[in-house]
Amino acid sequence: MHPEVSLQMAETPAAADPGPELRERQISWSALRLLPTRLWVPLCAVLLTTLTLAAVGEWSAQSALTRLGLFVLTVVTLGLLLAVTRLLLIEAERQARLRGAAQQQKRELDNLVEARTGELSALSTHLQELAEKEKSELARNLHDELGGLLTAAKMDLSWLQSRVDAPPIHERLAQLGGVLDEAMDLKRRLVETLRPSLLDHFGLATALRAYVDAASAKAGLQCEILLAEDGEPLPRDVAIALFRIVQEGLTNIVRHAEAHHVRLQVTSDGAAYVFTLSDDGRGFDPHGPQVRRSHGIMGMRQRVRALGGELTLESSLGRGTTLRVRVPKAAPGR
Repeated sequence: MHPEVSLQMAETPAAADPGPELRERQISWSALRLLPTRLWVPLCAVLLTTLTLAAVGEWSAQSALTRLGLFVLTVVTLGLLLAVTRLLLIEAERQARLRGAAQQQKRELDNLVEARTGELSALSTHLQELAEKEKSELARNLHDELGGLLTAAKMDLSWLQSRVDAPPIHERLAQLGGVLDEAMDLKRRLVETLRPSLLDHFGLATALRAYVDAASAKAGLQCEILLAEDGEPLPRDVAIALFRIVQEGLTNIVRHAEAHHVRLQVTSDGAAYVFTLSDDGRGFDPHGPQVRRSHGIMGMRQRVRALGGELTLESSLGRGTTLRVRVPKAAPGR
């Protein structure tokens, strides 16, 4: 860009802006409404007092010189009153401009915070979806490739056992068979943790029942499961999100609640699914700092928010905890 053009563009806003001093001189009558009542009362009182004294003095004055002095004094007083009023109006307009600028900055800051919050929420949802995709691919690879290798090794071991007669070798082959069985069981548990096969083949209700039963039995908890079967199957992304929410909630109960009984209830009111997970543990303060710093709870809230639902956490010390999730059936993106 040419230097002269740049200089002209840079000087144009300054020339258009009359400056704060010139703007302050352009006081309009509409600025009178900016003055508060506490200033109007003394100003009107001074004006009425001045006019009254001038009228009384004019009526009682004996000479022209006295009347002239009273007239000059009245004019000076009124001039001072107008000057004070003008200064007050200038200050009122300045305060009004400052309030307007502050409100504008607040709106801009609110819009910026809302935009950044939306971006972070979208990023968190994307990362959760990416993690679920990676878990699914890893589970598939473990099931297909590692499972195939372990099955082939098991078949070769059976072939060797049928052709070897030495007792010591038979014993070592039997130990190797036990190790392979443990490896296959470990593979199966890893695959189920990464991506529950029951969820893909039999639906959310069956997967939840099997998981809660198994986790409660392992932790020594008594469990009560009330699942309302709904004829309409859930989309896969919604089903896995709800399964992960219950999984995280039950994990927190096992780790921190010191509970003896856990209850999972899933109902449907026609427009939404309602998941309620409660325990009789020691409870906690749901508004405490440990809750705000809990990544597990933040992850559950983000999953529910991505589904367009609501998550409420009710708890108190010594009275257990209730996690309630309400997810609309027509969630965003479905």
